[in-house]
Amino acid sequence: MKLLVTLEPDETGMLVAECPSIPGCVSQGRTEAEALDNIREAIAGCLEARAANGMPLTIEIREVEVPA
Repeated sequence: MKLLVTLEPDETGMLVAECPSIPGCVSQGRTEAEALDNIREAIAGCLEARAANGMPLTIEIREVEVPA
């Protein structure tokens, strides 16, 4: 399964990784590689928890165009 993630530095210099298609699925790391490894682990845990609770695994993410 391929999912989009976002990476954004926080005020302490850590990289915060989030998976928009799984509400609440967030992790972080000191480097990009660490943040990506950590969000992969978080995604696996979130998918497992959502499945165990009978929830849809992901929510729909759409792309929209807005004037610049």
